[in-house]
Amino acid sequence: MSISFPRLALLLAFLLFSPVARCGTHPLVDYAHTAWNGQRGAPADVLQFTQTPDGWLWISSSNGLFRFDGMDFQRMDTVQGHRLPSTSTLGLLTTRDGRLWVGGRFGGISVFSKDTMRFLTEADGLPKGGVMTMTEGPDGSVWAATTTGLGHLAPGARRFRRVGMEDGLPENWTRQVLFGRDGRQWVAVTGGIYFRDPGETRFRRAWPYINLMAMAEAPDGTIWGSDGIDKHYRVLSRPPPGNPVPRAELGGNGALFDRDGNMWILKVNALERRKPPYVGKAAQPWQLTKTNGMSGPLPQTAFEDREGNLWIGTSAGLDRLRRTRLHTVPVDTAFDRPGVIADEREGVIIGDWRHALRRYTAAGPQETLGNIDLTCTYRAPDGSLWLTSPEERWHRSASGVLTRLPHPPHLAGSDAQAMTIDRKGRMWISMSNKGLFMIDGGKWRRDGDLPGLPAGLAMALATDRAGRIWAAYLDNRVALIDDGRVRVFDEADGLRVGSAQSLLLDGPRVWVGGKNGLAWYDGRWHNAAPAGRQAFRGISGLVRTGNGDLWLHGSDGISRIAAADVKRLLREPGWALPYERFDALDGLVGSAEQMRPLPSLVESKDGRLWFATASEVASIDPANIARNRLAPPVQVLSLRSRDLSYPARDALRLPVGSRDLRIAYTAPSLAIPERVRFRYKLEGFDDDWQEAGTRREAVYTNLGPGSYRFRVVAANEDGVWNESGATLALTVPPRFVETRWFAALALLLAALLLGGIYLLHVRRLTARMQDRMQARLAERERIARGLHDTLLQSVQGLIMLFGNQARNLPIGAEERRKIEETLDLADELMTEGRDYISDLRTACEPAELGPALAQYGSVLLRDRFTCHVHGAPRTLTPRVRDELLAIAREALFNASRHAGADAVELIIDYRPEGLVLTVRDDGCGMPAAGADGRPRHYGVVGMYERAAAVGAALALDSAPGKGTSLHFEIPAELAYAGHRSAAIFHRLRQRRRPRAMSESR
Repeated sequence: MSISFPRLALLLAFLLFSPVARCGTHPLVDYAHTAWNGQRGAPADVLQFTQTPDGWLWISSSNGLFRFDGMDFQRMDTVQGHRLPSTSTLGLLTTRDGRLWVGGRFGGISVFSKDTMRFLTEADGLPKGGVMTMTEGPDGSVWAATTTGLGHLAPGARRFRRVGMEDGLPENWTRQVLFGRDGRQWVAVTGGIYFRDPGETRFRRAWPYINLMAMAEAPDGTIWGSDGIDKHYRVLSRPPPGNPVPRAELGGNGALFDRDGNMWILKVNALERRKPPYVGKAAQPWQLTKTNGMSGPLPQTAFEDREGNLWIGTSAGLDRLRRTRLHTVPVDTAFDRPGVIADEREGVIIGDWRHALRRYTAAGPQETLGNIDLTCTYRAPDGSLWLTSPEERWHRSASGVLTRLPHPPHLAGSDAQAMTIDRKGRMWISMSNKGLFMIDGGKWRRDGDLPGLPAGLAMALATDRAGRIWAAYLDNRVALIDDGRVRVFDEADGLRVGSAQSLLLDGPRVWVGGKNGLAWYDGRWHNAAPAGRQAFRGISGLVRTGNGDLWLHGSDGISRIAAADVKRLLREPGWALPYERFDALDGLVGSAEQMRPLPSLVESKDGRLWFATASEVASIDPANIARNRLAPPVQVLSLRSRDLSYPARDALRLPVGSRDLRIAYTAPSLAIPERVRFRYKLEGFDDDWQEAGTRREAVYTNLGPGSYRFRVVAANEDGVWNESGATLALTVPPRFVETRWFAALALLLAALLLGGIYLLHVRRLTARMQDRMQARLAERERIARGLHDTLLQSVQGLIMLFGNQARNLPIGAEERRKIEETLDLADELMTEGRDYISDLRTACEPAELGPALAQYGSVLLRDRFTCHVHGAPRTLTPRVRDELLAIAREALFNASRHAGADAVELIIDYRPEGLVLTVRDDGCGMPAAGADGRPRHYGVVGMYERAAAVGAALALDSAPGKGTSLHFEIPAELAYAGHRSAAIFHRLRQRRRPRAMSESR
């Protein structure tokens, strides 16, 4: 095949590698740069930094003192509850014992420990003037450089000692104290730099003999001094031979050496990084400027935190430079859809539409291979390299022979999407807008003349170890071509990745990455379900590394799945797959290419992984990923309840009525604070830990009263957990209605209410029973009255009639005797009937003694009866009451039956010393025999016996024609019920009596 001159030139350029031209100064690469200014809440005119053991970054500025946890800036007018004497701060220092030292711009030093604050002034020996810097010595002493001199505070001392002329040091404006690795002390004052060795008491002047402001020590022990404007000099303990005129070796007004040995130089309008030896071309100066994103035009101070981040304070804000895990390939202009393929050595070949085809290693660009508009690459099993452009294919054999193979005319101008070679050495190639072709003997055959292949674009092609062809298509389809047979897999076979974009042959299985996920085939299709809510998206690159890790490159960044998790996934296809994510925070610019050139992820022979985006190519060494081993310190910041904020102090007691809580917490991790994850738990409320993700606030509502303990723990970006975390004990006091007193009172009120309801119910039942009893008594009284007024009166009239008839008969006559016997029987019957009526009317007498006897007397005697009650009625004992009722009734009955009296009087006298009852009438009186207690019916005898049974005295006074008087008297201790229980006894008797009557019925 003949080659034209332009093609020959291209071939020569391809074969004869040219060295890469390097520019003098590049922007900073391998670092993630973040700038904060006033729009993001950062202070302006940042002067100094320090970091306390709790992780906070403290910032001194002309606008005051600030602290920063990586996410939020807080202005600190008070520190640990102590107010700053002045908000105009300058020098900062954190000593090894954890104390924070804050120097004032106009003098004075505030020292903050855990619970105390001490303010040191001129009265404490501190030289007056602004505190420029403070330095801790190897022995724990503190050296304060002020605008009027140097002060030294020895360990345990209460006062500063001024260091001056007697120590060989000028008492001028002092800017900095530096202790070298060898223990030598360096002091920068107006006029020059002075030093003294360990054990010496006096300072000596160092060379050069010029005014230098700032000092820094290089890893090799070299001291560099800056004039504070634009020059850096090496500082020596003695001048070089001949004491030459000092010559500045570097520019800049300040410097810092980081833990990796890089020299960071502060310049007007730029921050410059230099690698050892710092001077010359090997220094590789890289710069950050206002033009490429620095927060302000004037960098003023630099500080390296404990995680290795570099902080730059500028006139307008501050900047953070953090080493990224991904190494970006440095180029003068951005790539334009770069294609990447591993070369035969330790590196890759990168080409695009803008740059020449070059070989790159981790150190950067190496040789130029030629100019080609690269659209697709393929490394054949024999080690040869295939490249395509819109017009042709290029084949470079393992021996270096280059061959150009033009596309057929009908395919000229079409971009190749993917290539592979089958077991017979035939190439299969996917062409955009044209389809899949098999090239056999120079002939391009659409789909290899095989029926059944999808009509769309094949995004990726691969040949497995059995020589079969796998083709990943759009629309969620994968085709398997096996020696003339075609099988197409889709959703019906369990494949669910959306548009398939990448293929990975992994031993006996095939991995497929697509727009919507990841799947693998091992005889059947399985879809990976990542942990969390978000699926893997836009996977256009897949690599399984030698240690078994699976790497994905997709729309959301780079995902690493650990080998152990891959093994478990293959055993348990439904397992929620954990993964580690690398994205822009790790230095990835853009996202994985989704069309051409693919794949977007390749592995070079040295094991390094290379990731292509639309404009960048980045790499990472999986065996040496930088990890943050520092667990983030955790701190509870504040608690808010009912729109009031409270400081986070232990044993916090909230106001009564607090029910909602908003607890703010943080974990100062300055490397990648966006990835710090939290868990929290409110003991006493939560049963398990709550996964908060990156959220830095816990919210609770409707809390009940009680004592709680809030715990929060955090993990850094690499999953290193601080299990001890931070705690906050708090108490939510109960409202009065939630106290035990209220519960007891409510219980008592409930009991009283129930008791009252019960009493009302009993009273209602009692009233109902009494109503029924009264109705029954009224009925009985009506019956008794009817019997008395009709039957007894009629019988009495008959007895009187028969009596008159008997008296008209002769004495001794048999008829008279029979009539008199009949009359005697009738008289007895009359008596029994009267007794029955009397009992009928008094079956349910009133409960009290007076009403009961008054009712009884009224029934018997009608208008002839009067009743008088003296004193307050008292409750009688049941037995006394029953016996007294019987005695009084007997007396009243006798008066009604035998006395023939016109007036019968009943007197009841309730006296404190006892009860007296009197029944008297004006009737015919009693014969002597009756008065002696031996009447015909023995009624009087019964009254005496009843009185004696209860311990009462009974007297009966009667004479014929003079009436009868019965006098009953009983002492109070025998008559009255107990004084305290009398009312209760009376009520119980009132309640129970109707029931007894009801039962008697």
